Amino acid sequence: MSSRTRSRTIKTAAGVHTVQIPRQRGRRGSQPFVVVVPERPSLAREAFGFTGRLLWKHRRSIAPLALATIALPLTALLHWWAWWSGLLLGPLAVAPLVWLAFALLRRPAAGRSVLLWRIGLAVGGTSALTWLALAAGFGPAAGPLLPLWLLITLAVQTAWLVLRRKG
Repeated sequence: MSSRTRSRTIKTAAGVHTVQIPRQRGRRGSQPFVVVVPERPSLAREAFGFTGRLLWKHRRSIAPLALATIALPLTALLHWWAWWSGLLLGPLAVAPLVWLAFALLRRPAAGRSVLLWRIGLAVGGTSALTWLALAAGFGPAAGPLLPLWLLITLAVQTAWLVLRRKG
């Protein structure tokens, strides 16, 4: 069999297609050209890539959503591993109310809008930390905790987007 018709095996990486151009006539000592053509990505890979780039581009805008999404499986793991951790996290839920009382005593002559901001932050923080303690104690899917998680997440994400747009 002639060396011109015999195929030669060239090692390539997985997922890479190669096309060989046969030797040129008249040049007996030269090596053949190898053209490397990368594999075309699948439609699912393109969709995941697009979604990942979009999430990375807007990562600061979706920070509360990311924290809430991490909190849900984290509390499930915490409930499975140590259900009594809800008892330890319970007093933490009072911290925003303590902060509100301290802020009102420290600067009582604040305007109406400042007072509303402080109350809103205290209520939001208290509700989120209360959910965290209850979800760690009873499980995040127990009773009304999952819809409550959704409501808190939507409220915080909406407030986050509105506040970032004004600033």
